[in-house]
Amino acid sequence: MKKSLILVFIAFFGISTALAQGHFKFGVNAGLPVGDIDDLATFQLGTDVAYMFEVADALDVGPLVGYSHFFGDEIDTGFGKVELDDIQFLPTAASARYGITEAFFVGADVGYAIGIDDGNDGGFYYRPQVAIILETSA
Repeated sequence: MKKSLILVFIAFFGISTALAQGHFKFGVNAGLPVGDIDDLATFQLGTDVAYMFEVADALDVGPLVGYSHFFGDEIDTGFGKVELDDIQFLPTAASARYGITEAFFVGADVGYAIGIDDGNDGGFYYRPQVAIILETSA
């Protein structure tokens, strides 16, 4: 299943690149775990790369792949504290970004996160976003 998803993503990425002009976007992100993973992790750091196509004024869409690392929590079992292992995912998703201004956008990623550590099957992936774009002049 994991290999099939990666092959589909690579095929989609290759076909999309051949058919339209787009641009790469690279991002670094940090977050607080929510939902089921909130009980297992304290903090998340990640990075991603997307190939975005402008489909309307201020609206970009495209495929995304990344790496997400959740830092394991420490839980009290009643018999003592147990340190949980870190959790890693490889998200593959469709991504959309809407630019409110030149330096501010909202967006979302939806897809599948492949679990890359032992015992991690992965699952549905979604990530709403609100971001400020930092640019440096050369």
